[in-house]
Amino acid sequence: MPTSQPSPTDDSTSDATTRPRLLLLDGHSVAYRAFYALPVENFATQTGQHTNAVFGFTSMLINVLRDEVPTHVGVAFDVSRQTFRTEAFPEYKAQRSASPDEFRGQVSLIKEVLAALNIPAVELEGFEADDIIATLSTQAADQGMEVLICSGDRDAMQLVNPQVTVLYPRKGVSDLARMTPDAVAEKYLVPPEVYPELAALVGESSDNLPGVPKVGPKTAAKWLKEYEGLDNLLDHADQIKGVAGQNLRDNIEQVRMNRRLNALVTDLDLPLGPQDLTRQMWDRQATHELFDALEFRVLRERLLELTPEEAEPEGGFELTGERLAAGTVAGWLAEHAPAGAVTGVDVLGHWGSGTGDPTAIALASTDGAAGWVDVTELAPADEDALADWLADPGRPKAMHSAKGPLLALWERGWELAGLISDTELAAYILMPDQRTYDLADLTVRYLKRELRLEEDGGAGSEPATLFDDPAHDPTHASAMIRARAVIDLAEAMQTELADRSQEHLLTDIELPLQQTLARMERLGVAIDTDHLEQLESHFDARVTEAADAAYAVLGKEINLGSPKQLQVVLFDELGLKKTRRTKSGYTTDAAALQQLYADTEHPFLAHLLAHRDNIKLRQTIEGLLKAVADDGRVHTTYLQTIAATGRLSSTDPNLQNIPIRTEEGRRIREAFVPGPRFESLMSADYSQIEMRLMAHMSGDEGLIEAFRSGTDFHTVTASRVFGVDPSEVTSDMRSKVKAMNYGLAYGQTVWGLRNNLRISAEEAQSLMDGYFERFGGVREYLADIVKQARRSEYTETILGRRRYLPDLMSSNRQRRENAERMALNAPIQGSAADVIKVAMLDVESALAASGLKSRMLLQIHDELLFEVAPGEEEQLGELVHEKMENAVDLAVPMDVSIGIGENWHAAAH
Repeated sequence: MPTSQPSPTDDSTSDATTRPRLLLLDGHSVAYRAFYALPVENFATQTGQHTNAVFGFTSMLINVLRDEVPTHVGVAFDVSRQTFRTEAFPEYKAQRSASPDEFRGQVSLIKEVLAALNIPAVELEGFEADDIIATLSTQAADQGMEVLICSGDRDAMQLVNPQVTVLYPRKGVSDLARMTPDAVAEKYLVPPEVYPELAALVGESSDNLPGVPKVGPKTAAKWLKEYEGLDNLLDHADQIKGVAGQNLRDNIEQVRMNRRLNALVTDLDLPLGPQDLTRQMWDRQATHELFDALEFRVLRERLLELTPEEAEPEGGFELTGERLAAGTVAGWLAEHAPAGAVTGVDVLGHWGSGTGDPTAIALASTDGAAGWVDVTELAPADEDALADWLADPGRPKAMHSAKGPLLALWERGWELAGLISDTELAAYILMPDQRTYDLADLTVRYLKRELRLEEDGGAGSEPATLFDDPAHDPTHASAMIRARAVIDLAEAMQTELADRSQEHLLTDIELPLQQTLARMERLGVAIDTDHLEQLESHFDARVTEAADAAYAVLGKEINLGSPKQLQVVLFDELGLKKTRRTKSGYTTDAAALQQLYADTEHPFLAHLLAHRDNIKLRQTIEGLLKAVADDGRVHTTYLQTIAATGRLSSTDPNLQNIPIRTEEGRRIREAFVPGPRFESLMSADYSQIEMRLMAHMSGDEGLIEAFRSGTDFHTVTASRVFGVDPSEVTSDMRSKVKAMNYGLAYGQTVWGLRNNLRISAEEAQSLMDGYFERFGGVREYLADIVKQARRSEYTETILGRRRYLPDLMSSNRQRRENAERMALNAPIQGSAADVIKVAMLDVESALAASGLKSRMLLQIHDELLFEVAPGEEEQLGELVHEKMENAVDLAVPMDVSIGIGENWHAAAH
C-alpha cells in the first residue's frame, strides 16, 4: 500500500493524513476522451492493434494515482446502451453514432490493464457507470472517506459536496479541473445539488435531452434561485412572462422527464463496496506482459517510477564495499574472485561504437564482498592484475548490458573473457516482446529485491552508506550493488533458461555474437564523404525540381509538407478520391498517396511523391555525414534486444535503412568503400532464405523439389500453381506467385495479398487456394503452427527461440487474429535471424583461424559485408561461401550470392 499523503494542492480537510481517499473513474467516459484526444494513426502495435484510447486512459490513470495518491480506487463501466433510462425515453442518447472501428476492442484492453494493476472494474446490467459511481461515492462519503471522481460526464457534478470532488477533463485527458462545490457554483451559476435541475431546463445534448428553447444557463439559474428550486418553478410556470415563459410551459413534461433521467441512482446493490476497493499491489508479471504486447514502454517506465514500493521486494543486498587502495587489487581478486566463483562486474564510463572511456570498475562476489577501482588512477601492478583477471576465461563473470563496457575495455587495451551471462540478453531470450530490460526492474521481478543495501531494511537507504566517508561518490556504491545483483539474477535466469531448454541460445549464440557485434562496431566502415556531399547536392536539387514541377501543375505554390494544405489541394481543388479519414481530415501519409497515385496517375501526385522521396534520400545522406567519425568511418550500433523475432537492429546511424529498391537510393551505397590497406568490398547474401526455411519447416515435397531443381524457384512454383510449363510462365504469373511465396512467410492473409497485388478479393482467394492445392504441405504446416501455438502460447524457430503469443486465446477478435498472423510469421522470420547469427559466428571463427586480414564489417538483413585485404579475394569468397551455406542443415540447399566491387553498390549481385 502506498503510504504517501495526498497532494498539498488538494482541498482535503485537516485530517487528510489518516482519512482514506477513494478515486472513482468513469471508464467509458475517460476512454472516449482519450480516443479523441490522441491521433489514432500514431498509436498502434506492430500487429495493427489500435491503442490510443488505452494509452490515454492508462496515462491519465498513472497521473492521477501519482498526483492524488488514493488509498482506494475503482473504475465503473457501462454494460450496454440499454438502461432503465432508454426504457423510459427511447431517444435517450439515441443520437450517438456507433463507436469508430478503431475504438472497438480498446475498452476490453483497458479492462486488462486494470486487471493487471489489480484495480477493480465494476459494472451492472441496466445501469450506467454514473449510477455506480453515485452509489459508491455516496457510501464512501457516509463512511468518512474523501472521494475523487474522474469523469467527462457533466451529470457527475450533482455528486459534488465537501467530501466529493470531480476531476473534469478540460482538454484531452491530461488537464483536469478540480470541481469543488465552489467551482461548480462559479461555472454553472448554481450549487452542485441544483445542477441537475439547471440541466433539466437547459437540456443535455450529449444525452439527447432537449432543453427549453431560448433558455440558457443564466436564465435557468435566475429562475431556480428566484423560485427556490425546479418543482416550485414548474408549479408557478404561469407566472413567467415573455417567450421564455411560454416555451417553459410548452415543455414542462420534457423538463420533468429530463430531471427524472439525469438523476443518478445512489442506492444500487453492487457486488463491491468502497472498502473492497483498497488499492492493491499491481501484478508485476501480468503488467509487464500486457505492456509488452501493447508496446507501452514509456508508460511502463512511468509506472515503475510511480510505485516502486509496490514491487513487494523482500529486501536489498547484503554487501561490504570498499575502494581498492593501491597495491590491493591482486589480493582482493585472489580472495574474493577465484577460479570457478562467479563475480559480478559493473563498468562505469562513457562509450559508443568505436570508442570507449572506462572510468571505474566495480566488482562483487557471492561472499558479500565488493570493491571498486578508479581506472584513471591505477598503479601499474594493479592494472596488470585487473587486466589479467578480466582476460582469464577461468574466472566466470556476470554483467548486464555488456557490449558498451566491452568496447570501453578494449579501448583501454583490456580483453574480457569468461563472461558466462549477460542478464540483459538472458532477459531478452526469456521475454522477447519486452521493450526494455532495466536491471532494477529485473531484480525485483526475478529476485524480489531492490538495488539497495539490506542493512537498514528500507527502500530509502542510501548506497553511499557502504562507505564510512560520506564524501565518496554514491555512484560507485550503486555500481557495486549492481555487480552483486547480476550474480543472483544470472543464476535465476539460467535456471529458467534451462527449464525451457534455451541455455544454448545465450551461451552459443547471443553471448559470442555480442563480441562479434562489438568488433564490427569498433571497425566501422569507410565512407567516401566527397561522394556523399555530391549526392546531397544532387538530391537537394531534385527536391527543388520536384517542388517546382508540383507548383506548375497547381499554378501556385503551397507548403508540400503541410497535411492541411495538401488536403485542400488534393480533395477540394483537384477533387481526388478521399483517403482514410483521421481526426484532422483525410490522411496524406505515404501509403495512402502511393495508392492514390496508382489509382489516378495524377501528375501532381507524381511530383509530390518524388519530392518526398528525394527529401528522404537527402536526410539519409545528412545523417550519414554527421555519423562519420574522425577515422573517416561510420560506426553503427547493433541492438540485439529490440526485435522479438531475433533479428538484429542498427542505430546511430541505422544502416538497415540505406535504400536498395531504387537506383537513386542505391547510389548512396557507392559511398561505402574499402579503407586504407584494403582493396575491395565483398557482399555475401542469402538467396530466398525465408522460402528455403518454409520448404524445410513445412516438409512440402513440391517446394523442396522446386529448390532442388536448380531452376528459378518462383518460376517453378508459378508453373505448378497455374498448371503450365515453366517456359510458359509469364512475368505477371511469376510476380503473383512470388508475392504469395513471401507473403506466406510473413503471415499474409487473402486481404493482404489483394492489397499487395492490387487485385480483387476473389482473385486473391483463388490464387491462394490454387497455391495450397499444389503445396498442401505448406497449408498443413501453417495450420499446425497456429494450433500448436494455441496449446503452448508460443512459437519456436529452428534453434528453439520462442515468441510468446498469449493473445492467441484472447476473446478479443482483433487481438486474436493479430496473434495468429504473428504465429505464422515468427518461426520463419526468427529462423532466418538464427541462420544469419550462426553464419556470422562461423565466418568470424573461420577468419580468425585462417590468418586472413580481411574482416567482417556489416550485417544488413540477410547480407554480410566484408573488407577484402589485397590478394585474399578468392580465399575469402570460398571461406564465406562454405560457412554461410552450412550454417544450418536444411532439407534444401542454402544459396549464397557473393559479389565484389570497389564499393558496396558495386559489390551487389
